[in-house]
Amino acid sequence: MSEYDFRALFPGDLPQEEAHNGYCMAVHGDCLQILPLIRSGSVDLIFADPPYNLGKDFGNQSDHWENVPDYIAWCENWLQECMRVLKDSGTLYLMAATQYMPYLDIYLSENYHVLCRIVWTYDSSGVQSKKMFGSLYEPILMVSKSPCTPVTFNAQDILVEAKTGAVRKLMDYRKDPPQPYHTTKLPGNVWTFPRVRYKMPEYENHPAQKPESLLERIILASSNPGELVLDPFAGSFTAPAVAVRLGRAAVGIELSGEYFETGIRRTGIAAHYHGKPLVKEKIRKTNARSKHVRS
Repeated sequence: MSEYDFRALFPGDLPQEEAHNGYCMAVHGDCLQILPLIRSGSVDLIFADPPYNLGKDFGNQSDHWENVPDYIAWCENWLQECMRVLKDSGTLYLMAATQYMPYLDIYLSENYHVLCRIVWTYDSSGVQSKKMFGSLYEPILMVSKSPCTPVTFNAQDILVEAKTGAVRKLMDYRKDPPQPYHTTKLPGNVWTFPRVRYKMPEYENHPAQKPESLLERIILASSNPGELVLDPFAGSFTAPAVAVRLGRAAVGIELSGEYFETGIRRTGIAAHYHGKPLVKEKIRKTNARSKHVRS
C-alpha cells in the first residue's frame, strides 16, 4: 500500500492536535469541529459508533443528553457532515442503541438511502435485567448517499461457510447433471460475532469496544485496498487499526485524550507521544468476576 496524503484531506490547516504516519491519522477533538475541516466527497467508507446516550463512562461525561430530541438533533448534525465528506460511491455504517436507532433510521431514509438493516447478535454471560428480556443484539444501518449511485460491495471477500454444501454435502438435483451445493455463501443481515472480553488479545480499556471480526467484514465488503476509512468516534480505534491491517488508509477522530493516545499506539502511528511511551495496560472495567473464578 502506498502512503496516503492526509494533508490533502484538509483544504486548510491540519487539526490542531493530531498524529499521523503514511497510513493512519489520529485526531484529538470533537467530530463536529473536525468533520467540517475535511474536504467534501473524500472518504470511501465511514464507520460511526457514537455514544449511545446510555450513560457509559468514557471518562469525559460525553454519553448523556437531557432528552431524546437533543440527542437525535446532535446525531443528525454529525451525520449530515459525515454524508458530506462521503464519496457518492461510498458507504456509511451506523451503530446505535436499539431505542434510538428508529429515529435515526427515519432521518437517514428521508434524506439519503438505507441499503440494509443489520443485526449484530452476541452471547451474554453478564448480568441481565430481571424485569424484561435482556439485550443480545445491536442494530447497524448500511447507508449510501443515493439509490441512483452504485456503491462498493466486495461480496467475494466476505463469503462464509454454507452448511448445505460444506457440512451437509447435499446435491442440487435441479441442475443437469446434479451438482453439489456451493460450499460458501454471502452472509445475511444477522451477524454473530462474540463481544470483546478482557482475556482477548484485542481488548483495550474501553467500555464499548467493538470486535475486530465485525469491522473486518464491514471494511472488506465496502472498501478497496488503498481507499480511505473514517471513524468519527474512534474510541478504542478498532476500525482504523483493522483498516490499516487490511491495506486501507484510516482517520480516527476521538474526543478523549486517553483513547486518542490508544489510537496512536494501536494503529502503529508511533510508540511515543510528546515523549510519553504508549504502553498497553489492560484494566477491567468492572469488578464483577466470572462465575468460574468466584470463590
